[in-house]
Amino acid sequence: MALPPSLEEKSGTPAKSSLKALVLRMLFAVGISFFIAQTNLDYLESYLYDLRVRTKIGNTTSGNIELIYITPQTVQLYKGFPSAKEQTALLKTLAAQQTKAIAYDFNFDETPGNVDDKNVWEETIISTPNTYVASRTTPMKGEEDQLFLQDPLEKVAIVPAPKTTDLVNFAKDGVTRRMILTYQDQTMLPVRLAALVTPQAADISSLRGLFDFYGTDQGYIDFHAAKSYPSTSFEAIRNGQVDLSRFKDKIVIIGTDLGLNEAEYITTPFSRDVMAMTRIEMQANIIDTLIKNSGPIKVSKYINWLFILIASVLTTQVVLTMKPTRGLLVLGATLAGFVLLSVLAFWTLGLWLPMAAPLLTILLCYYFFIPYRLIVENRRSWEYYQKNKLLSQVEELKTNFISMMSHDLKTPIARIQGMTDVILSDNIALSTQQREAVDTIKHSSDDLLKFINAILSYGRIESQGVQLNLQSKDINNLLQEVIRKHEFLAKVKRIQIVSELEPMFPVPVDPELMKQVFSNLVENAIKYSPEDTKIMVSSEETDTKVIVQVADQGPGIPQDELQNIFMKFFRSKNVKSSPIKGSGLGLYLAKYFTELHRGSIFVESSHGNGSTFTVELPIEQGGTHA
Repeated sequence: MALPPSLEEKSGTPAKSSLKALVLRMLFAVGISFFIAQTNLDYLESYLYDLRVRTKIGNTTSGNIELIYITPQTVQLYKGFPSAKEQTALLKTLAAQQTKAIAYDFNFDETPGNVDDKNVWEETIISTPNTYVASRTTPMKGEEDQLFLQDPLEKVAIVPAPKTTDLVNFAKDGVTRRMILTYQDQTMLPVRLAALVTPQAADISSLRGLFDFYGTDQGYIDFHAAKSYPSTSFEAIRNGQVDLSRFKDKIVIIGTDLGLNEAEYITTPFSRDVMAMTRIEMQANIIDTLIKNSGPIKVSKYINWLFILIASVLTTQVVLTMKPTRGLLVLGATLAGFVLLSVLAFWTLGLWLPMAAPLLTILLCYYFFIPYRLIVENRRSWEYYQKNKLLSQVEELKTNFISMMSHDLKTPIARIQGMTDVILSDNIALSTQQREAVDTIKHSSDDLLKFINAILSYGRIESQGVQLNLQSKDINNLLQEVIRKHEFLAKVKRIQIVSELEPMFPVPVDPELMKQVFSNLVENAIKYSPEDTKIMVSSEETDTKVIVQVADQGPGIPQDELQNIFMKFFRSKNVKSSPIKGSGLGLYLAKYFTELHRGSIFVESSHGNGSTFTVELPIEQGGTHA
């Protein structure tokens, strides 16, 4: 619901005021959007991204990778780190199983052994197809000599396979989310290994989610939880404790899990623990992402700006134009829908939709504009209070004036009625014209007195209300008294009043007020009914109430006016132009006095088919105050 206009807004046309308010809201929304778009929210955005990674359903591996670990048990068994001789034996064992590729990812300087054993290991590495040694650094152009191991393994080429950590850029939380694919025309090891399974992976430009960062081609890793890839220990293979056929056509990565050096581990979207995942399992995740080409795609900053603008415009409109409860429901549904959209987009399409900035926009706009709305509504409430106070004073003056005027008019009316009665009762003979004139004066004074009494009743209601004087009365007796009072008026129009009154027990009512109710209904029926028709007055009693109906054969009430006939001073547009007189207070007083008895009054009517007024009074009264 739109806010009511202030006094200043009323000074212009409604259309111009609405347009001005809309333009101001849009400007506010755009301003907030621009401010939030310039704010670095990488930490929060990355945290929300991690939540989507953790909850992703059905994210399985490709099944092309096996991991081999050198563990503390391995070191204990071999009385130290496995020697070059043991490494050679393992490499020959794996090569015999026709593996797709073998990659070492640990510090070769830690490997003990004499020069001869290392030379044999060197020759075995060189002669075994698709065998690689990972480098944890990425040399620049002109530093190609760094792409070989130190003597006596100087013939073994190494391939860069660095890890990334968000320490200085992006989220700055130490979590690994990105993979480096190329640097200065150098292709990283995971790309080479993935291309052995999926040749298309060698074409970097075809990979999903690719972006440039400081001269490198990077992408986001489609992470799996730790321990998602099959692994075995170094000694288990050497001791023949595993089925070696599992390594056929697999990419085998050999690394360490000694728990001694943080450099051997990474933190992931799944866990911020410093040893959440080993380096070789990170490499497995990168390779698998390239094999499946499932890297998440982070949408452009322009999409982010669009979401921010939509969120700010929507929140501004909702806060300033809707009721608080409805507004909260709309914003809550919007938040839930946006979160669901972002999650489903990530799960099904691998799209990283921005969440932090739009959500922050909604919160900021809400908490910024709510105080503004409260200030505006408080100002308007004060204006309405002042207006209502003034109107109340005017209404009180009007009511007092009407009551005073009506009361003072009763005295001259009484004198006129008294004089007409004296003239009519005098023995002096009057001419026909004189008698008609006196009768006209008498009837006019009677009509005026009825109008004055109605005004006085209305004034009494408006000022201090009406106090019930309950007495146990038979409703039928009250109805018969009212009918007798109006028989003469009915005979003038040749209208027959037919009564069907069921015997009933007395009920507590204020007899004077209820007689006024019934009189108003019967008198209206006579006034608005054509000549030579009937009026039906009936009564009946149920277990809980007394029902009185007054039905006529008059013109009826138009359907669009039925809801207004009990309003004070209301008269139908059809009778305003007719000679039928009325104050518009009769039905209002009838409704007021009936409801004062905790009863109800209603009408059934259709234009041209007469009207039936029904009064229902409870047999037991619940109270006596107005």
